[in-house]
Amino acid sequence: MSNKVKGKLGEKLAKDFLLSKGFEILETNFHYSRYSEVDIIAYKSGIIYFVEVKYRTTNFFGMPFEAITKSKLEKIKACAQYYLSNTNKKFKSYKISAISILNSKIDFIESVY
Repeated sequence: MSNKVKGKLGEKLAKDFLLSKGFEILETNFHYSRYSEVDIIAYKSGIIYFVEVKYRTTNFFGMPFEAITKSKLEKIKACAQYYLSNTNKKFKSYKISAISILNSKIDFIESVY
């Protein structure tokens, strides 16, 4: 399975997980620039979540959350700020979140940054 196919599978699993927890999916693969992208933008209870998804079939190269670098978080934050400044919708607050999928185990951190 190619990395692109794995990535799409991981994002689908993450979307299904968020939907099952009562989130509304606003956007997927939202690009701010060619260097900055948010996997999923979700909404629940007045809060908007900018979600990074990491999917792995094995922990041979480390755990999924370990692949989220400070640089990646900075790019997500820039993308989040761009999205918030260019939407007409109003939110109470926002969070940068992460979903880790290792095989079939899904972990969600609501606020990573």
